Amino acid sequence: MTSPMTAAANASVAPEPTSLPVRATPGPTRATPDPTQATPGPTQSTPDRFFVRRVYCVGRNYAEHAREMGGDPNREPPFFFTKPADAVYAVAEGVSAEGIAPGTVPYPPQTANLSHEIELVVAIGTGGRDIDPVDALDHVVAYGVGVDLTRRDLQDAAKQQRRPWDLSKGFDYSGPVSELVPAGVAGHPDAAPIWFDVDGVRRQTGDLADQIWSVAEIVAALSSFVELRPGDLVFTGTPAGVGALVVGDSAAGGIGGLAEIAFTVV
Repeated sequence: MTSPMTAAANASVAPEPTSLPVRATPGPTRATPDPTQATPGPTQSTPDRFFVRRVYCVGRNYAEHAREMGGDPNREPPFFFTKPADAVYAVAEGVSAEGIAPGTVPYPPQTANLSHEIELVVAIGTGGRDIDPVDALDHVVAYGVGVDLTRRDLQDAAKQQRRPWDLSKGFDYSGPVSELVPAGVAGHPDAAPIWFDVDGVRRQTGDLADQIWSVAEIVAALSSFVELRPGDLVFTGTPAGVGALVVGDSAAGGIGGLAEIAFTVV
């Protein structure tokens, strides 16, 4: 029997560009097509789909998580790593072309410690470079909830050997995400409970207000390293309580008043 992980390798057609659903709302949203284009292109966001260009992640942005990972939250400025765009997917939809059923996350190869990290996800709708923190939220088009899945044993080994740990973060299906909610509907959440359960047991809990760096500060800092463009996603860090997932686990998490995410590890 062909596993979901090998289905994509056996596909005879190129995969569709990664996109995420945007919650339908009355009236216009800020997730609008590029006005220089007469009609949306195949990778151009529309009011109901957000096409992903790049995925950035912030490390150790909650004080307690920084401590549990051996860091000092009082001294570390924000640092960033990336995931491939196609590592992100709308978990409630699955990826039918690649054999990934709705509501499932496939357990990846080459790990015995798959770790969960629940996070606020920021969708960039307006690009820019060297963005002032005062203006940064004007560049955000939507928000969602995501899980930064991590092959923790690979990451730990890479750290010990002073090697890059790209493959511990940037593997297939390592970024399940909820639907996105337009900023015009959600506002710009800066204080809301964030949580993650496994088989009904609370693993992670915190509040967006506990973030060391705010969304505006993250967007501004990131834009000093790279030019942000429409379609970029930013995972903003996770609270303490990260732990291992195994096949058969039923996971659920969310951010109060924004969105929730749920999946089974298969």
